[in-house]
Amino acid sequence: MMAPASAAPQMLVLTLPDGATREVPVGTPARDVVASIGPRLLLAAIAVSVDGEVQDLMTPLRSGGAFQVITEKDPRALPVLRHSGAHILATAVRRLRPDAKIGFGPAIDDGFYYDFEVAKPFTPEDLEAFEAEMRKVIAEKHPFVRAEVSQAEAKKLFVDDPLKLERLDDFQDPDEIISTYTDGPFVDLCRGPHVPDTSYLRHFKLLSTAGAYWRGDERRQMLQRIYATAFFKKEELDAHLHQLEEARKRDHRVLGKALDLFQFFPVAPGAAFWTPRGTHLWNALEGFVRERQQEAFLEVKTPLLYTKKLWEQSGHWGKYRENMFLVLDNETQEHDMSLKPMNCPSHHLYFAATKHSYRELPKRYVTFDVLHRNELSGALSGLTRVRQFSQDDCHVYLREDQIADEVQFLMDFILSYYETFGLTARLKFATRPPVRIGSDELWDRAEGALRAALEKTGRDYEMKEGDGAFYGPKIDFDVLDSIGRAWQLGTIQLDYNAPERFDLEYTGEDNTAHRPVVIHRAVSGSFERFIAILIEHFAGAFPLWLSPEQVRVLPISDEVLGYAQEVTAKLRAAGIRAVCDDRSDTLNYRIRDGEVMKVPYMAVLGKREAEAGQVAVRARGAGKKQEVVAVDAFIAQLVAEVRSRALTGAGAST
Repeated sequence: MMAPASAAPQMLVLTLPDGATREVPVGTPARDVVASIGPRLLLAAIAVSVDGEVQDLMTPLRSGGAFQVITEKDPRALPVLRHSGAHILATAVRRLRPDAKIGFGPAIDDGFYYDFEVAKPFTPEDLEAFEAEMRKVIAEKHPFVRAEVSQAEAKKLFVDDPLKLERLDDFQDPDEIISTYTDGPFVDLCRGPHVPDTSYLRHFKLLSTAGAYWRGDERRQMLQRIYATAFFKKEELDAHLHQLEEARKRDHRVLGKALDLFQFFPVAPGAAFWTPRGTHLWNALEGFVRERQQEAFLEVKTPLLYTKKLWEQSGHWGKYRENMFLVLDNETQEHDMSLKPMNCPSHHLYFAATKHSYRELPKRYVTFDVLHRNELSGALSGLTRVRQFSQDDCHVYLREDQIADEVQFLMDFILSYYETFGLTARLKFATRPPVRIGSDELWDRAEGALRAALEKTGRDYEMKEGDGAFYGPKIDFDVLDSIGRAWQLGTIQLDYNAPERFDLEYTGEDNTAHRPVVIHRAVSGSFERFIAILIEHFAGAFPLWLSPEQVRVLPISDEVLGYAQEVTAKLRAAGIRAVCDDRSDTLNYRIRDGEVMKVPYMAVLGKREAEAGQVAVRARGAGKKQEVVAVDAFIAQLVAEVRSRALTGAGAST
């Protein structure tokens, strides 16, 4: 009797960028396909992409489709290198600290980190030792060996690592692949992808340590997180480290205290106290925003507290409640009220309360009210992550045929706003997220309309699949500051869901009711975060119009104090924020203090200036150079500089 023939292996078809194809059995390592294309390409390969999914060269292929080889020139290669760097870091830590329990080690936007559970926090000396040990691991050129194991096998491998065992309990799908990676004797539970071996990590740096709650849950144990970065080229690493040093010197938390702009107190976590100087800065910024919006926008003020009925109607109660501050209702004894985390529903209520004609649209409501979001205490960070904040928050109610023109108008408005501060922006288009409200048909319509409007502007943009708001797609503005860092600030979000939920209507040209669409628009994001960015962008040396203190008047002696007070009064009458520093300290000390406080102009007054009606002006950044001018001419210069909102006036240099 003849033995049955074995079944033919299932084959995959891979399409190369030039249109050529490769047919390989399921389970073929990706490196074999790359080798078939060319040995030199295999040497340059970091990873591959199969139908847009990045995987390493060791992972068996399980699906066909578009096949691309990723070399270090491809931006997708850097996260693979950095993920491998995290694995090498864990290898080094376990060599030197076998007691360390291992957590997670992902690549992040500007580097990577790894979390460890240890009895005592790591020290700077520990980081030096870990970095030296990493270089040994790199020199040993260990290949990253991938293995696929069952859950039972994995639990045996990580029997001494409770964090990994907890992660393994998350694997509920029996078909889910559990993989491990080994470099030398160290084994990690990991999905990959990784570079072929440890020698690929050449240019890296361990940066800092910080506490981090296990899985971001402040009820869980505190771990030690080591932050690091890595690049393929030394010059890129050097540039990044220089940027980090610049960022350290510009840290808004340090400068905010040194320049007496804001404070925080434990009794109000995540809420800033603005000093008189900081309030001047805030008011200057808010006044600028109001001035730009006074013609085309309608400012309204709305309540702070609402019942859950509103949030249920908007969808926030089901999708966003964990981020809201709930308030106990004394009558119901239930937490069925909330401080508002955003202004959208209140604007919808206001629009719905009045009948509107198609001729009135677009209608743009803007609000500067305070908002509250229940951020985790461990996530709070200066002004960039707070619980209480204000936004230049706008909602536009418009006809569907107005979307393209409105997006163009808002985009020009937002970009010109950033230009005032010397900021540039990159655009990103974000599509429907996994957790959302509304039907797929509405999402198709919204995404199609917003993308068409964006493309009509002719501006370049990147895609952010799955990163839209839960109610609609959006255009995000990533703003680049003076040292090249990107900050996500402005947004234009198209919403077809809110008009349905709030039964919004306008009367059309045909005299029947129609649904408007809604655009959510923010420019600064939150004022708190934008001010933090401006502090760091300008390194605290604000242009004249924005500076909390614009001129410091310095009388040389008590003999000219009366004249100094007259000059200060004239400056203030002209709208200039001027301070007369008549302290008994030496002139040099007071000048130095003005420089430390980054005052744009100092007006030094002696007997000669008093007799001639003049001031000796020292501009910030000009060293000891002084220019003697008439008081009225000085005031006229200041008023012109403030009115133009110049970035490069005599007092605007850093």
